[in-house]
Amino acid sequence: MPIVIQPYRREHEPAVQEFNQRLKAAGAAPDLVFFRHAEPRWLPPAQSTDLYQEYFLATDNGVVRGGYALKHQNFSFADGSTRRVTYLHHPLSEGIVNKSYGVVGTLLLQDAMRRSPLLYCLGMGGYARPLPRMLMTLGWAHCAVPFYFKVLRPSRFLRQMQALRGSAGRRLLMDVAAFTGAGWAGVSALQGLRRFRAPRVEPFTLEHVSEFSDWIDPLWQRGRSSYAMTAVRDCTALRLLYPASEAHLTRLRIRRNGQDIGWAVVGERRPDEKYGSLHVGSIVDCWPASEDTLPVIRAASETLEQAGMDLIVSNQSHQQWGRALQNCGFLQANSNFIFAASKNLSALLQPFEQKQRRMHFTRADGDGLPRNF
Repeated sequence: MPIVIQPYRREHEPAVQEFNQRLKAAGAAPDLVFFRHAEPRWLPPAQSTDLYQEYFLATDNGVVRGGYALKHQNFSFADGSTRRVTYLHHPLSEGIVNKSYGVVGTLLLQDAMRRSPLLYCLGMGGYARPLPRMLMTLGWAHCAVPFYFKVLRPSRFLRQMQALRGSAGRRLLMDVAAFTGAGWAGVSALQGLRRFRAPRVEPFTLEHVSEFSDWIDPLWQRGRSSYAMTAVRDCTALRLLYPASEAHLTRLRIRRNGQDIGWAVVGERRPDEKYGSLHVGSIVDCWPASEDTLPVIRAASETLEQAGMDLIVSNQSHQQWGRALQNCGFLQANSNFIFAASKNLSALLQPFEQKQRRMHFTRADGDGLPRNF
């Protein structure tokens, strides 16, 4: 019987559990599992007509062989238009452990493109992974979303950053640098030089808010034209993405002379082996009124520093946000956070080599919310 791709319904949940168990038994990575529940716990369809998720399954005579998720959201483009754009995430095929189902991954992607021609993927773990390689073969436009980091406690960073301690030689060098203080001096010098060269920032005030409200909308309207492509970040969208119930996220309102100039969302990342025991803060999302990216980043960075973070990270696609991060002492490293746009979507972003530097994508535009950012 041929593979059938259909919406994920509640009666499929036992078959999905069996699918996940087969993947685990065959040695797949622990995080390679599909959603346990048919109705999304985050952004369910009943919550909004503009911003919601839905899941689909590939079934073979009632047996689940794969699945994928779509997040539908309105995006604003440089020509002033607003279009429904869809984010494809969690494409998962039994083909990763059983070559008999190797075609399932291709079928999932083809089905997603039929349902949503304006389609994009984000994250994906780097260009070496199968999904980005497949998308490049299909002619999707793509780029790495730059990764920035700021070390707040160099000694702890050197001793705990497992992603950099992969060999005995590296571990020895990093331990010596931490013990002697050379690491602290080097990191402080690099980050301090960037801050020294930064433009002067006019005084601003910072307020922690429990929930976004109507003051967001004028900021959205004033800033949207600066971007070649950005998800709609008005009050309605932000209240869905960052509800007051998600207390682990900190929402910031930045003002100057009584006028709103921007907002940011920050939080501590969940534990990850590559960071050891480090407390890692993330600038999850942000928005300026116009050119005020630097005070927004400074406010976000200072908030995370005061919260006791050891390291702050952020992915930002727009070149202006990248400059603001660098002017706040952030350094840049290789990124495995990949953006890829379907042919229909990339047609709206030509010339892509120029437009990609003016797109606004952050960790918030992937599947990391509300907790895995």
